[in-house]
Amino acid sequence: MQTMTDPGAATLIESSKLTFEPYVLEKIAGICAQNIPGILAMDGNVVDKMAESLGRDEKITKGIKAEVGEHQVAIDMTALLEYDANAKEIHERLIQTVTDAVMRMTGLQLVELNLHVADVLTRSEWQKRQ
Repeated sequence: MQTMTDPGAATLIESSKLTFEPYVLEKIAGICAQNIPGILAMDGNVVDKMAESLGRDEKITKGIKAEVGEHQVAIDMTALLEYDANAKEIHERLIQTVTDAVMRMTGLQLVELNLHVADVLTRSEWQKRQ
C-alpha cells in the first residue's frame, strides 16, 4: 500500500478529483441553520415541494440552493425568522457556521451565502402552520 510520502501517491492525489452534489452542500447548510436561534424554518418553493413528492426527504434542504464549483461554493437560503430576532446577527452567525462546516467536511471555500427572509412569525404563528 502506498503512503502519503510515496511519490506515486502524490501524483495520484494531484490527478484525482473529489466532487460533491449540490444536495450535499444544501444539506450541510440546512443542518447548520437548524442550530441558529431565531431561524424558525427554511422556506421552500414549488420545486422543493415537487422534490418532496418524489420521495427524497427534502425538508432539510427546503429553501436552500447551492452552486458548487471545483474549489468553491455559493449558497442561497430562504428562511422564516422569529419575530423580534436580529436578522443581521442571524445572517452573520449562519455565514460563520456554514463556512466552518463546509470547509471542515468538504474542503470547499464558501464564497457567498445569501439569506432571503421570506417572513417573520411569532412562535405561536409558526406552530399553527406546522
